[in-house]
Order: sequence, then structure tokens, then C-alpha cells
Amino acid sequence: MKHILLSLFLLGGWVLASAQQDPQFTQFMSYKLGYNPAYAGLDQVPTFTALVRSQWLGFEGAPQSQVISFNMPFGSAQRAGAGIGLRRFSLGPTEEYTTELSYAYHVDFARGRLGMGILGTVRMMRINFNELEAIQSPSMDGALPIGMQSKFLPNFGVGFYYDSDNVYVGFSAPRLLQNSFDFSEEATIISKEVTHIYIMGGVKFGEPENIQWFPQLLIKQVSGAPFDADLSLTAIFKDKYSAGVSYRLGGSKQNSIGESVALFLSMDLNEKLSFGLSYDYTLSDLKRYNSGTVEGVFIYRLGEKPKKGEEFIDGRNPEEDFIND
Repeated sequence: MKHILLSLFLLGGWVLASAQQDPQFTQFMSYKLGYNPAYAGLDQVPTFTALVRSQWLGFEGAPQSQVISFNMPFGSAQRAGAGIGLRRFSLGPTEEYTTELSYAYHVDFARGRLGMGILGTVRMMRINFNELEAIQSPSMDGALPIGMQSKFLPNFGVGFYYDSDNVYVGFSAPRLLQNSFDFSEEATIISKEVTHIYIMGGVKFGEPENIQWFPQLLIKQVSGAPFDADLSLTAIFKDKYSAGVSYRLGGSKQNSIGESVALFLSMDLNEKLSFGLSYDYTLSDLKRYNSGTVEGVFIYRLGEKPKKGEEFIDGRNPEEDFIND
């Protein structure tokens, strides 16, 4: 039964052009570079991020994601930023390896920083069609590939990201080219990449010495696919420990309660190392076949994380500039 369900999910939810083709992450706020190239360098110090996600525990062939990324500021007054990301995603007989290179340039804007970024990606997609069960012999239909098949897909994207002490807003389209990723020998295009639009934002309020509240939102828009979004609320204690809850839209027409709810915890182990952990409880019909989703994120900075009011773009404090002006 699980094998049949997975095959249906694979063919109906990943290969079709109208589907969400990118992996999802509950702790998206810790992996902004993966959604928006304009974020590169805004950590203010060289930063490594590693993220591991195991979705739908107990579901054979369920989605698995592993990510490692690095970004840093550089150039005159550290206005520029660069980033690199390596990502692996697997689902049943499919594997996807993605390399991402980001460049961003930041300018002072409205008591904060506005970044404009470009992104270049190369994805290697690989499917072992021998692991799928066809209802008729592949030799009878040229549109049915056989054996291990792979394909490289280059692409590019753009993004804009505004960041201040307590507010951030981002808009991005990571892949603009609509490459075909068919593996059949026929010329007809059955499936292709589609443009994904991401809009993210958050507002932080409260006292850093006590408790801060941080609602955040990630909207994921794909042409032809249902509206999708993640909403989260984080409580930050002493500017060091965090606990939160999130809700993901989705589900089905028959069960519209949503895709999942999640709890997450994070903490700064020291000035350079942070750790986060989340657990998703499935709300959709698939909850009968899995035990939820777990995700972990590690962040390591090659320098101390800037404290509130100490962020500098060109050697000046934006808040002081605003006051002086």
C-alpha cells in the first residue's frame, strides 16, 4: 500500500508541472539563503548552515533533504555578499542534487539594508525507473524510460530582501527558466520546471532582555498549484533561547484543515554556534501512514553574531545615521 501511495504521490505531485517542485523546510527562517539570493552576506559574518529533514517517518521512500550552505559579506564596506549551497533531495526512486551560487549587493534603506541578489543553479536529477512498477511493459511505450536516468538542469533567479533590526521582507524567484526534465526519448514535453515565487516576512517586538515575539510568514506561489504558505510564531527568551509553533496550509479538497502543524526549539550554544530542532505533525490524509516529520538545523559563524543595534553596513550604525539625519 505504501509503495502504491508513494508512486501516486511521485507521479501526481512532483513530476506534474503544476506541482510544488522544491523541498519544504519548517525552519525556513534559519535557511533564508535557500529561498532568496539577496540574503547573501546579511549574516554580517561568514556563516555555515547545515539542515537535515526526514519527512513522514515510517513512510517507505518518503522525502529526505540534506543541505549545507555558506555565505559571507565582502568588498568595499562589506556591501556585497556571496553564498554557495549544496542540497540533496530524495523521494522514492528519485534523487536531486543542486548546487547554488548567490551574489547580492546591499544598500542602506529606511533604517535598514536592502539587498538585491542573483542566483545561478545546476540541478542533477536522477531516477531509477527499475524501481517503479509499470502497468504495461516500457518496451511498448517510448514515453516510459527504463533503468537509471539522469539529467542536468542549469537555471538562474533573482531576489530582493529588506532587513532591519525588527523587520524583514523578501521576494524571490529562484528559477526563471522552464527546463524540461522528461527522461523519455520522445520529443513531446510532459513535465518541466515552473517558476516558484517566494514571499517571506517577519516582525519582531518585545524586549531583548526579557521576551520577544516574532511572527513570520513564508508564501509559496506556483502557477497552477494551490496557494501554499507557512505561518509561524516564535518566542525568544533572553535573546538566546527560542520556542515556536508553525502551521502549513495544504491538505486536500476533502480535508482542508491544512498540511501540518509543528513545534520547534532553538538556542545559541555560544556566540558562534546555534542549533534548532522541529517536529511536524501531519494533518492531511497521509497522517494515517506516517509518524510525523523531524528536522534539525546547525548554524556556525566564523565570528560573533552582531547584537541588536550593532549591525554595520559601511562602518556606521544605521540607527545612529537615522537620528543624526
